[in-house]
Amino acid sequence: MAITLANIGIAVRDIEEAISFFTDLGLVLAGRDTISGDWADTAVGLDGNRARIAVLDVPDGHGQLELFEYLHPQAIETEPTLPNEVGMHRVAFAVDDIDEALAIAATHDCYPLRGVANYADIYKLAYVRGPSGIIVMLAQELHRGSDTPAA
Repeated sequence: MAITLANIGIAVRDIEEAISFFTDLGLVLAGRDTISGDWADTAVGLDGNRARIAVLDVPDGHGQLELFEYLHPQAIETEPTLPNEVGMHRVAFAVDDIDEALAIAATHDCYPLRGVANYADIYKLAYVRGPSGIIVMLAQELHRGSDTPAA
């Protein structure tokens, strides 16, 4: 059986804020819609499901982020996840310039949880608390040799 990753879905409280954040980082808005109906109720498992969605492409063509803002049933606010909580808690992006990426994030009032780390002189990386509390990892590869595959 062949399998590929279609997208990562993230519920957000303000879809416009999330779209702005991720497009400023370099993702490309591929489309948006408002979904509802029996098919959506069945797929998601919520009666009366209605949500605004936006699909953003990763520029290298290897993935999509699907953002959704629930209109019904009302979104449930929770505390932002912590890095050590079980379950999905972050989305990660490789960037060419982590300082530039962090400056873009800062224009959205999104800052590193603790700072920029150096992992064995291979990566500089930081966890940023993005819109709706999403943890976004930004990683810049430091030294890429000719025989080192891309991340």
